[in-house]
Amino acid sequence: MKLLRYGPPGAEKPGLLDADGTIRDLSGVVPDLAGEALTPEGLAQIAAADPATLPKVEGNPRLGPPVAGTSKLICIGLNYSDHAAETGQKVPPEPIIFMKANSAIVGPDDEVRIPRGSVKSDWEVELAVVIGKAAKYVSEDEAMDHVAGYCVANDISERAFQTERAGQWTKGKSCDTFGPLGPWLVTADEVDDPQALPLWLKVNGETMQEGTTGTMVYGVRYLVSYLSQFMTLLPGDVISTGTPPGVGMGMNPPRFLKAGDIMELGVEGLGVQRQVCAAD
Repeated sequence: MKLLRYGPPGAEKPGLLDADGTIRDLSGVVPDLAGEALTPEGLAQIAAADPATLPKVEGNPRLGPPVAGTSKLICIGLNYSDHAAETGQKVPPEPIIFMKANSAIVGPDDEVRIPRGSVKSDWEVELAVVIGKAAKYVSEDEAMDHVAGYCVANDISERAFQTERAGQWTKGKSCDTFGPLGPWLVTADEVDDPQALPLWLKVNGETMQEGTTGTMVYGVRYLVSYLSQFMTLLPGDVISTGTPPGVGMGMNPPRFLKAGDIMELGVEGLGVQRQVCAAD
């Protein structure tokens, strides 16, 4: 299934994309794509509904982030060896974990605001994993039982805030609008192998990133198990799994986002995002 949330910010409704590409309203089936709705039981309830009987959503409504009630957005740094190399860093012996503020989460096509004082805002296309079943101390063999599905993420980063000022990466990652998710949550049963997905990103029509999740250092199964050793992963939590090479900071000379730039990005089978940058 391709699940989504549509409507104005803060007032999104749950929906489903049917086989014809029509949005169907799920409000009569689940209150939102959050919590219990993302569990195996909740997804089974949604799957049992006949899309043809669900109300059609007319027009082209705004799409919000495809999950709600996210308690944490966890990101993995330097998880592609070729991306680590372009930034001049070594592949870490364990996953680098950092948090992105939930207030950064926006819809897939929402405007991206370049923060005040920014000189090095950058792009990062990523595969995001959405948790559907609480995970604590799970093994790698059990890990995939806790995944509801996947979506596209853009881990937008202000590099000067991130690496040139004292402290942790979080302040360079958490600016408002720096966490676009969607357009859809594609349930895990529709993704045969999360480690075999091409992903790409363009800025103003020019391809910047092309890669595959097959070159991740730490794969989805490992990451879910690993993170569950340190914190309980809850339904609706999102893991952004890292980016392939081609980010602005790795170019010679470096290139960064400015107001008016347009980012387009996608992961095969998971849809496409499009964001226009504007000054905050």
